[in-house]
Amino acid sequence: MLYSCLVDADFLDTEAFMSDSSGNRGQYDSLPVLLDRLNTYTRAWFPAKTELNQNRCDILNQCLDAAAQPRGVYSLTVPTGGGKTVSSLAFALKHAVENGLDRVIYVIPYTSIIEQNAAVFRSILGERNVVEHHSGVRMDDEDETNPANVFRRLASENWDAPVIVTTSVQFFESLYSNRPSQCRKLHNMANSVIIFDEAQMLPACHLKPCIGAMANLTAYFRSTVVLCTATQPVLTDLIQAFCPELQIKEICPQVADYFQKFRRVTYRNGGTYSDEELASELRRQNQVLCIVNTRKAAQKLYELLPPEGSYHLSTLMYPAHRKSVLDTIRQRLKDGFSCRVVSTSLIEAGVDVDFPAVYRELAGLDSIAQAAGRCNREGKCAADDSIVTYFESETPVPLLQRINIRAAQEALQGDRDPGSPDTMRRYFTALRSLIGDQMDKSQAVKHLREGISGCLLPFETVAKNFHLIDQAACTVYIPVGEGVEACQPLLDGTATREDYRQAGQYCVSVYAQHYLALADTGDILPLTDSSAVLTNLSLYDPEMGLSLQVDPGKAEFI
Repeated sequence: MLYSCLVDADFLDTEAFMSDSSGNRGQYDSLPVLLDRLNTYTRAWFPAKTELNQNRCDILNQCLDAAAQPRGVYSLTVPTGGGKTVSSLAFALKHAVENGLDRVIYVIPYTSIIEQNAAVFRSILGERNVVEHHSGVRMDDEDETNPANVFRRLASENWDAPVIVTTSVQFFESLYSNRPSQCRKLHNMANSVIIFDEAQMLPACHLKPCIGAMANLTAYFRSTVVLCTATQPVLTDLIQAFCPELQIKEICPQVADYFQKFRRVTYRNGGTYSDEELASELRRQNQVLCIVNTRKAAQKLYELLPPEGSYHLSTLMYPAHRKSVLDTIRQRLKDGFSCRVVSTSLIEAGVDVDFPAVYRELAGLDSIAQAAGRCNREGKCAADDSIVTYFESETPVPLLQRINIRAAQEALQGDRDPGSPDTMRRYFTALRSLIGDQMDKSQAVKHLREGISGCLLPFETVAKNFHLIDQAACTVYIPVGEGVEACQPLLDGTATREDYRQAGQYCVSVYAQHYLALADTGDILPLTDSSAVLTNLSLYDPEMGLSLQVDPGKAEFI
C-alpha cells in the first residue's frame, strides 16, 4: 500500500509536469449524486405490478436497509432473476455514502459478465463515472486527441473513478504483483466497497491468498467486502483464519424463502447417457440447451445433431464468432424456430439466453445452478414444465473436475434438490473437505508469512508464482473475416497495444500440447513462444471453431 501511494504520486506529478493530459483525469460526480441517480432509476420499480417484481423490490429494500450498517464482510445471496446487479449497486453506493468510503469496485470472473454489468451501471450513473479495466476493453492510447480515450486510459491506471468494474485476475494479481504499473492502483482499493460477483468462481487452489486479501482489506484498510452470488460458498472459517474478529453478515437473511419464490425450474436426474442416447433426446426437442464439460465432448455431440437449427459454442471459437452465433441463437429462440445448442460451460457465465429445457453434464453443483439460470429465465412458463436434466456421460471425467463432481454427488445423495440452499451448503462443505489444505498453490500466503531465505518480504517470488489462471495456455489468432484486418499488424510486426486488444476478438486459447502440434505441422506462424497466427485456415470450422485434430497427412512426419 505504501509503495502504491508512492508510485501513483510519482506518476501523477510527472504527468502534470510533462503534459496537459491530467485535465482529463478526475471530474467525476460524487457518490451522493450517483446514489440519487440510482434511486431515481429504481423509483420506476414501485409499485410492483407482478409477484416477481414485488420480490425484486423486497430484495432491493433489504439491500438499502442493510447499507446503513458499519463496514465489514457481507454476503448477498440472491437467486437468479432476483435483480442482484442493481440491488448490489444500491447497497454499495448507500453503504459508501453512510460510511464515508470513496468508491465501489466490482470484481467479476468473466469479461462477458463485466460488459453486461458495466453497460447497466453506465446507463444509470453516467458514462464517465464507470470505468472498465480488463483485457477485453478497448482504450486507444494511440489517439491522444480523443478525450474519452485518454480519460479511460488514465482512470484505469490508478482506479480513481467512483465505480470500477474489473476481473478477478486483474484484482488479485495486482495485489500480489511487484510491478509499479499493477501496484499503482492498490491504495484506491482501500476505503472502498468491493463486491465479488459470482464469488463461488474463486479458484479453490488459490482460495487462501484470495480470502487473505479480502480479510486484510476489510480489517486494516477500511474496506467493505460483499460476496455476491446465487450459490454462496462456505468461507467464514477461512476469513477468520486471517482476521478472527470478522463475521460474514447476510444482507438478505430470508435466503431459503427467496429461492422458493424465484423457483423457475424443476430438476431431473437423467442418469447416464451415451453420446447417441443424449443426441437422440436432444433431437426430439424444438428448443434445448445442452452443456457438457469439455470442448471435445461438445464437438462430438454437435456432430450427432441434424445441421438445421443446431448450434455449437465453445472457447475453440474466437470471441467475435461466439457473439455472432449467440445473436442468431437469441433471435431463433425469440421467433420460436428450432434451436438446439451444444455448449461448454462458457454459456453459464452471465450469458442472457432463455431455453425451455436444459441438459447439464454433472459438474460442480454451482455449475448446475448456473446452467439452470438459462432455463425459463424470464419466468414465463411454469416451473414444473421447465426441466433441467443433470446427467453423467460415458466419457471419462476430466481430471480438473473430478473433485467438484465428487462433491456434487455427495451433496445430491438421497435425491436432494440441487436448487436448495441447504444442498448448496452441503456441496461447498464437501468440496472444502475434499480439497483439504491445498488452497495456496503458489504458496503466496506461506512466503509472505514466513519469508524466503532470510527475505521477510519476498514480493518478487510471490509475484512470479501467483497467477489466478493457468498461464500454460497459448494463443492462436484466427485471420478470418474481419479478423484478417485485425491480425495484419501482428504479422507486420507493427502491432500496438490497441492492435493486440482488437486482435483479441479473433483469438483462441489452446493447451500447450495442441499449440506444439500445430507448430510441428506448420499450420501456424509463431509470433512469440506462446502466440501465433493460424495459416492453415482449413483447421478453423465455421461451425465448431479451431479443430482439435492435427491434419493426419502431416502428422505422419511428427
